[in-house]
Amino acid sequence: MKSNVQIAPAELNNDAWSANAQFNEYMSASNPAMPAIEVTSFDASLHQNGETRIIPMDLSAELQTAYPATSPNLLANFIRICANESLSTAAEATSEMFYVISGSGTTETEWGLTAWKTGDLFVLPATATAKHSASEDSAIYWVTDAPILKYLGVVAHSQQFSPVMFSHEQIQEKLMAEFDAPGSASRNRIGILFGNPACPLTKTLTHTLWSLYNILPAGVTQLPHRHNSVALDYCVAAAENTYTLIGEKVDENGHIIDPIKAMWKPGCVFVTPPGWWHSHHNESAENAIVLPIQDAGLLTNMQVLDIQFIREQT
Repeated sequence: MKSNVQIAPAELNNDAWSANAQFNEYMSASNPAMPAIEVTSFDASLHQNGETRIIPMDLSAELQTAYPATSPNLLANFIRICANESLSTAAEATSEMFYVISGSGTTETEWGLTAWKTGDLFVLPATATAKHSASEDSAIYWVTDAPILKYLGVVAHSQQFSPVMFSHEQIQEKLMAEFDAPGSASRNRIGILFGNPACPLTKTLTHTLWSLYNILPAGVTQLPHRHNSVALDYCVAAAENTYTLIGEKVDENGHIIDPIKAMWKPGCVFVTPPGWWHSHHNESAENAIVLPIQDAGLLTNMQVLDIQFIREQT
């Protein structure tokens, strides 16, 4: 039956909408100057002492964001939990990575209870809250993709993968298998990429996060490479005189021009900007390990990661 109800026409908003229109000349605006992503370090002292707490590595002022961020797409944090205490984390994110720097305990989520110890790494999908309880003084490196969601103004409405745990024993076994493999000494990097059954194409930690457990043998230099993802590099182990050289350009011999030196100090994090060349140097007598977390899962899916190597070591 046809209704006789008359609906008043909506008021036109053309003037208000037109007032928001902006126009930019192409050559001056096609490649705008964005806030610089600097080589920044966060010291291990941030998580080694004090009360139970979360320590954000917040560079939002430098990145000019209205929300906490360490890079445009990622937020890194240290978590410190004192013995026999608990702390809950909650992130509006699709992916959360936890690497246990020291200590032991459990994490309880909607997925159940899992135990962790020094050297373990695990990832969670979109999760309302996670309760972490420590049986001894503990520190955790926690990275999420929350800034992506904040930038887009969205919330996660589904879980893109199931939790994955990489035990310290598994990690060490796989790493040493690569270290001892024939021809490993000639590789630009010697390490293992963490994978997820839900990411068969990108072969990454999650659909947004990428992570490498990279060993830098004593006395070895791993030659420069670059990629479009931002790396948040956590130093697992290193002796003195172990460092990364980072710079925007290389010369005709493949040497980084005017590099910035980021020292490897166990328990610290440093930021490697996107597109910058970086080489790893171990001038000590001990093997070193670095754990970079990147937004390369997202960039790999977009097919814009663009990893480039100077040349293979000989």
